[in-house]
Amino acid sequence: MKKFSLIILLVAGASFLAVTGCQRGNNQAAAGPTIALVMKTLNNPFFIDMQLGAEAAAKALQVNLVVQAAEREVDVEKQMQIIENLIQRKVQAICITPSGSREIVPAIVKANRAGIPVLILDTRVDEVALAEAGGQVATFIGSDNFEGGRIAGEYIVNRLGGLGKVAILEGIPGHETGDARLGGFRQAIENSPGIEIIASQTANWERDQGYNVFQNILQSHPEVQALFACNDMMALGAIEAIAAAGKTGEIIVVGFDAVADGREAIGRGTMDGSIVQHPFEMGKLAVEQAYQLINGQSSPAYIPVNIELITKENLN
Repeated sequence: MKKFSLIILLVAGASFLAVTGCQRGNNQAAAGPTIALVMKTLNNPFFIDMQLGAEAAAKALQVNLVVQAAEREVDVEKQMQIIENLIQRKVQAICITPSGSREIVPAIVKANRAGIPVLILDTRVDEVALAEAGGQVATFIGSDNFEGGRIAGEYIVNRLGGLGKVAILEGIPGHETGDARLGGFRQAIENSPGIEIIASQTANWERDQGYNVFQNILQSHPEVQALFACNDMMALGAIEAIAAAGKTGEIIVVGFDAVADGREAIGRGTMDGSIVQHPFEMGKLAVEQAYQLINGQSSPAYIPVNIELITKENLN
């Protein structure tokens, strides 16, 4: 009988760990309403900063904050599952950085039907798909990614003097954030006929893929003079590939997000610049706006967050 009771306790304990282990991020217990922040991942410094901003606002407003994310940014299905669980949990508002601009639409519609306001951060939802599904979002909080890509492109054009060979590390294909950054960059390059894009490949936002993909680009295009990576994680991987090839300082590298490691690389001179878009502010604004919506106040359809290029000259 004792053995049987012990087995029951062990199974119950394992079940508890399995349930609690599905949640990534932190809960802040408070007497107020519960606001959820669902990010693409917690393995990227950009989203860690976003979480810190959300936590700061939650503490100030005395609301309960639930932060969850999938292991990888490409795991759209996991993000959908997280949102559906939060709807069943009956949180009062959900703030989302979509892993898929179209794929997220059914989850938004479910939240709408449950009367839960949805706020979108960083990556816009596909407006056509949302309209066709009859869904709506309360607000979008984020930077102009197209403008950021254009700024990066103009910087590289100027550094090369309007003449040179450029490579691109793209984000996830079909992903609004990466597509907008890529579009802005290409527009800047198109205005400079002396600049040639010799390679443009995805590295799925990840550092290790940035290393592998750019290592292959270096082997097939050793003449490459500059690289634009649609986020810093891919840029940092590319920098490692450049170092392994003995070409540190020979290739201009511009990233996007200005995460801590990216800033350090700029300070060391291994990365030339990055587009900063203030994720801490995004997270803070999201919780503040969600709190207003819960209390019957309105929210602007779009809340822009400042975007700019940082280099070694203005790093501090």
